[in-house]
Amino acid sequence: MHGTTLAPAADVDNDGTENTRFIILISCVATIGGFLFGFDSGVINGTVDGLKQTFQSSSAGVGFEVASMLLGCAFGAFFAGRLGDRWGRRSVLIVAAALFLLSATGAGAAGNAIFFVMARVIGGIAVGAASVMSPAYIAEVASARYRGRLATMQQIAIISGLFCAFLSNYLLAHAAGASTEPLWLGQAAWRWMFWMQAIPSAAFLLLLLTIPESPRFLVVKKRQQDALAVLAKLYGHAAASIKLDEIDASLSTDHHRPQLSDLIDKTKGKLRTIVWVGIGLATFQQLVGINVVFYYGAVLWQAVGFSESDALLINVISGALSIGACIVTIFLIDRIGRKPLLWIGSLGMAITLALVTVAFASASLDAAGKLALSPGMGKLALVAANAYVCFFNLSWGPVMWVMLGEMFPNQIRGSGLAVAGAAQWSSNFLITVTFPVLLAGIGLAGAYGIYTVAAALSVFFVSRWVHETRGKELEQMEG
Repeated sequence: MHGTTLAPAADVDNDGTENTRFIILISCVATIGGFLFGFDSGVINGTVDGLKQTFQSSSAGVGFEVASMLLGCAFGAFFAGRLGDRWGRRSVLIVAAALFLLSATGAGAAGNAIFFVMARVIGGIAVGAASVMSPAYIAEVASARYRGRLATMQQIAIISGLFCAFLSNYLLAHAAGASTEPLWLGQAAWRWMFWMQAIPSAAFLLLLLTIPESPRFLVVKKRQQDALAVLAKLYGHAAASIKLDEIDASLSTDHHRPQLSDLIDKTKGKLRTIVWVGIGLATFQQLVGINVVFYYGAVLWQAVGFSESDALLINVISGALSIGACIVTIFLIDRIGRKPLLWIGSLGMAITLALVTVAFASASLDAAGKLALSPGMGKLALVAANAYVCFFNLSWGPVMWVMLGEMFPNQIRGSGLAVAGAAQWSSNFLITVTFPVLLAGIGLAGAYGIYTVAAALSVFFVSRWVHETRGKELEQMEG
């Protein structure tokens, strides 16, 4: 499967110039991987009560069941970057789509915790692979003038996946009466929450068969004619040969197969600075605690007095606000740049997280031993938490993935994404698995205090280490 499937020639612009419509369409197909990334990440949010009841899991056990997907994510992200250099970006996405389908059916059918964890790890491998290959593919088919906007669609797809998972969870739980109650075919609603993912997974798998392989991957593989055909489809026949020469010149003269050792600066004998920046971006995106909201949102709001139904509805609202914030980013990222958005987001998250911490610090215990907020502090927590989600999705949510997809030179893009992606998902796992422990040990205020400090530190990281990539072609990236 060479990945050079093309739309009919009639789709090419009449003057033979860049075919923007086609680029947008194939980018949208790639972003379905982001949608499934979001759905798979968010669906767990409404199933925690079902897991506890069905598998008789302890708090630590539930924490591991929730976080188990992330073990697969780190593995999938690392090896997807490496396999993407061997098999191609499109081929790896096809494998990921098949794994999404397998995980969705398996997690819903799980009869015990071990089987469930195995299914979630498989889904995690798919999520990790999609998380690095989808933005890489988009970056490698889009031109610099709107690459940021197209790559930002990845985050919109992720948040749309989260939103659809939250909405699906809410509707299924509402229809059954509770997530633990039987729904269709006598199966509990929480199982159907997982099975719903099979629909977009199958669509992703089929649509991937219609898009071409990345032309930059084809050049690395010395498949110049295939690359030229794809470039002609993307940018027009007049520009295809010029672009092919630019890509060819950006690669090492011996065209050796990309490898992890390329990440080492040969003159200094140390990891390239650009790789450290990629790791920093990937890690800080998680240290600010965003996935605590995504994975434990329902648990979090129930912990401070909201009912399960209200907590699931708050998740839906947060998801809608996130999509709105990402849409704003589409209009800004190629105008004001990546670095300003990251800086604004870091500052905004630090302030809103501090307010959430203050609100949770004021919580008291009610007669049943549950945390309770005063009406005023409840409103502060709700508004500040949603403002925090908006700042994240205006900045670090989409911009981190945009930058990882474009900041590395062609020769090291796959390897750089492998290392940064593994760092991102390892940090995600650390934050997710430790939250129940922090909640029991130092409470919500203590946990959110830690995330506040991380957001404040990210302000200085962006100011000192992050360099702007707006307007640069991939062949101009230095590392």
